[in-house]
Amino acid sequence: MKTSLLLLTTFFVILSFNAFSQQKEVKITSEKLTENIYALKGQGGNIGVFVGGNGVFMIDDQFAPLSKKILTAIKTITDKPITYLVNTHWHGDHTGGNANFQKEGAVIVSHENVRKRMSIEQVIRGKKRPASPKEALPVITFSKDIQFYIDDEPIMITHIHNAHTDGDALVYFGNSNVLHVGDAYFQGKFPYIDLNSGGTIDGYIEGVKKMIMIADDDTKIIPGHGNVSSKKELKIYLSMLKDLKSVIASEIKKGVSLEEVKKNSSLTEKYKSYNGWITEEKIKETIYKSLKMN
Repeated sequence: MKTSLLLLTTFFVILSFNAFSQQKEVKITSEKLTENIYALKGQGGNIGVFVGGNGVFMIDDQFAPLSKKILTAIKTITDKPITYLVNTHWHGDHTGGNANFQKEGAVIVSHENVRKRMSIEQVIRGKKRPASPKEALPVITFSKDIQFYIDDEPIMITHIHNAHTDGDALVYFGNSNVLHVGDAYFQGKFPYIDLNSGGTIDGYIEGVKKMIMIADDDTKIIPGHGNVSSKKELKIYLSMLKDLKSVIASEIKKGVSLEEVKKNSSLTEKYKSYNGWITEEKIKETIYKSLKMN
């Protein structure tokens, strides 16, 4: 009995140490895009930072344990306080630090569905996630679009319907020509479309189309994950999504089962380079289920 208890204790100590070590190794890096806009990377969704005359306008905030590191990274850019924090959607790798940044004085802004989902228990990738504390909830919400004017920079935040989730927002800095798109675009990789949170393949495609409409050839695009991108890359990404939707819709029309579609490697053969967290099999399953929901 004592031996079993000792082994169990040792196991949990090792797990805790590994988790701590991984957290300790996370580095927050910044990339300067314009005179006053930066993209920050760490662990989770890419962060956008706009430095205004009186404060920082921030987009997404990754996980709570990283908040101090993120703040330190921002302080290497500016000593101004964080005044606004926009959540591009509700997932924890984009909203996990909300409560911490609210304590720093940030006013949290999001689409109304983000607050709704954060306010109640959710299921993501088969796991239950409890409701967020009230300190983490957005205090300003919008249903369609909202406009900010900070110094001489017009900042448009616009909703895209049922793309990655049902609460996705694009943030466009008009004069600087920088577009932050959250997880409505995974640069270079297959997207994660959260069907349980209202995401759909049709909405995802329409969302990318809207990005292309907003952007021009010089627009710097901050994706939810991946490297800073361009309109040219977005067009290639859109072509991939439309092609996969078309071939899987054709399979459904022929009565092919989900399992058969997942096993048919020829459907995604030319898109192997997009494999990542979402694999060829997973994207086929997601698109199949999304189309069957219609």
